[in-house]
Amino acid sequence: MNKTDQIMQSFCDSEFGKLIRVAVCEPEHIEIRDPINETQKQYTKEGIDTEKAMYQHGEFCRVMEDNGVEVIRLSPLQEHPEQVFTRDIAFTLGKTIFVAEMAAQVRIGEEDHLKDWLKKEKISYYNILGDTIEGGDIIVDGSNIYAGISDRTNRASVEHLESLLPSHSVVPIAFPHKYLHLDCIFNILSPEHAILFKGVMDEFDEELLTSRYDCIEVSEEEQFTLGTNVLSLGNGTVISLPVNKDVNRKMRDKGYQVIEVDISEIIKSGGSFRCCSMPILRQRSY
Repeated sequence: MNKTDQIMQSFCDSEFGKLIRVAVCEPEHIEIRDPINETQKQYTKEGIDTEKAMYQHGEFCRVMEDNGVEVIRLSPLQEHPEQVFTRDIAFTLGKTIFVAEMAAQVRIGEEDHLKDWLKKEKISYYNILGDTIEGGDIIVDGSNIYAGISDRTNRASVEHLESLLPSHSVVPIAFPHKYLHLDCIFNILSPEHAILFKGVMDEFDEELLTSRYDCIEVSEEEQFTLGTNVLSLGNGTVISLPVNKDVNRKMRDKGYQVIEVDISEIIKSGGSFRCCSMPILRQRSY
């Protein structure tokens, strides 16, 4: 890391630069109240074991800390059962943390809690008012930003983001709302490799992604268990669910170190490792 990176409070130019600082929130109040995605609908009757979810989240944080990541734990609030998914509250692009309005009623207010912490830490942020946009739909690779058009992120908000980032190329990617966020069907591992669930986005968009990256294809079964929703720690190290055996084998075959962590209780609510982490600072990749 160079001296410029060391004094930066926030920075991110990729999904794979060495992760230095990340915001998380323990799932102390996680529960499925009113199902807001297809995964939650599958587990409405079964519910979520909060104690187990807390333990699994703790293991996830321990692995990050063991790999040199500073883990910032936001205070869980009872009125926010989805607060564990910190990725959606905000996203870091370049030196700027963008905070926008949440789309789902149950999640409105989570962003205010994050802003309070950012103010306390004297970390500047840009508040995108009037737009519904969530970090699960924003995937960055240098000057290229892939923005999902989903039930949570509308096209107007993506156009607004594009106007704020004239030096970037913002690529809107529409897909069926049942898949929730772009990172549930696509993720980037390096400048060369990505993970992709094929056949659900526009043919042109899929051809664009497969022309830019050597894509690890995800089966329908492992898409449901969020095989794309891994978290890169940097230096070719990735955190993934043990249940996604095929994705993990393919990543290892391409030279990645895959650390398997079980957060199966948390994914019942519709998100995995990428969803549960909001990078504040990554080492510069480009």
